[in-house]
Amino acid sequence: MRMKNWKENISFILVEPKKPGNIGASARALKNMGFTELGLVKPVAFITEEARRMAYNAIDVLEHAAVYPDCKEAINDKNLVIGTTRRLGKQRGTVLPMRTCVNRIVSVAKKNKIAILFGREDRGLLNKETEQCGFLMTIPTDPLSPSLNLAQCVLLVAYELGLGTCRRSSPEFVRSEKLVVLYRHINETLKLLGYIPKGDRDLEEKIMTNLKHLFGRSGLTEWECNMLRGLCARIEKKIRHGL
Repeated sequence: MRMKNWKENISFILVEPKKPGNIGASARALKNMGFTELGLVKPVAFITEEARRMAYNAIDVLEHAAVYPDCKEAINDKNLVIGTTRRLGKQRGTVLPMRTCVNRIVSVAKKNKIAILFGREDRGLLNKETEQCGFLMTIPTDPLSPSLNLAQCVLLVAYELGLGTCRRSSPEFVRSEKLVVLYRHINETLKLLGYIPKGDRDLEEKIMTNLKHLFGRSGLTEWECNMLRGLCARIEKKIRHGL
């Protein structure tokens, strides 16, 4: 049986791309750098003559692109989720330079499935999408002309990743779908403790978003995830039945 190349564990996910040419050019960029996993969230009809022309020698990557109805579906089976952004701000969470992010991705790619999200051509990723990312990467550009074309962005990230060598051994992390269950459990426990005041939705969102970024950034093994759920269950039991 053929051993899986670590590059096959990295999926480049384009969120709601509007231009078939960009999708085709992104497919070509991936293949140029040795990657094959292209995902599309709610794309336009993309198997067009323009897309085929821009894909050139990567028609196979274009035609085998996975299509998803939303971001949640696209990242469900991923162990680590990274977003790309040009905009900075507190609501965006941890934003790191591309090369720092690339080192992190390469170090865990051998045993973990990774999603890199690229936003819309006109407005990038929405806050609700960046909240699902462990951290965000940004590509340094000139302030006078900061915006990159979608396919250019894909090419730059794929190029930097392609330079990496997966040498270090990293543990396997739980998938995004398991983290969602953990976050729900933690949320319920914090409410039971009174840490989240009843009805304070703003504080609840802030706390949970920060926890998502914390665990999503570092990754959790199966044992660690089960341990945290066990702690929550024990706390709930103590509170409900009296200390």
